[in-house]
Amino acid sequence: MTFRYDFAPTPFGDALAVFSDDGIVRFDLSESEDPSVPWLLENVSHRLGAVPEPAPGAADELSALLDDYFDGVAVRFDELLTWDWRLADGFARAALQTITTIEWGETMSYGEVAALAGHPGAARAVGTACRNTPFSIIVPVHRVVRSDGSPGHYGTHPERKRFLLDLETAR
Repeated sequence: MTFRYDFAPTPFGDALAVFSDDGIVRFDLSESEDPSVPWLLENVSHRLGAVPEPAPGAADELSALLDDYFDGVAVRFDELLTWDWRLADGFARAALQTITTIEWGETMSYGEVAALAGHPGAARAVGTACRNTPFSIIVPVHRVVRSDGSPGHYGTHPERKRFLLDLETAR
């Protein structure tokens, strides 16, 4: 199995896109000003058990989809990308795959996702899956909200979650 990486621009900065022979395996918005910092690639390499090679242009298709998304087009990443789910397993994977079905501009509570993923009462585990998703933005974890309808957090950037929710409801 070979792995390659490229960067895709977002309004939040460049995101690391890692691909395997089977599809996209990681899409990561860095918490750093510079997403190319070695620790980010080291972390991904450790999780994959292999070092991804630079591949300029590998994220071109994804970048075009992201451009459309941020222009307000209701992009269904789950229908347009080939996925490699190797970095998510068990209930976390089931929860994230359930989240991909939440339509543009809609939200679902952590508890609702847990129930649909087959584990009612596992709302906190859904929160953990969202926090640890290997697919920022393209698995729309920002569409998962608290049971009272408030957005909650988005890692250390709740303003990003609000931005994404507002983007999707502005249409």
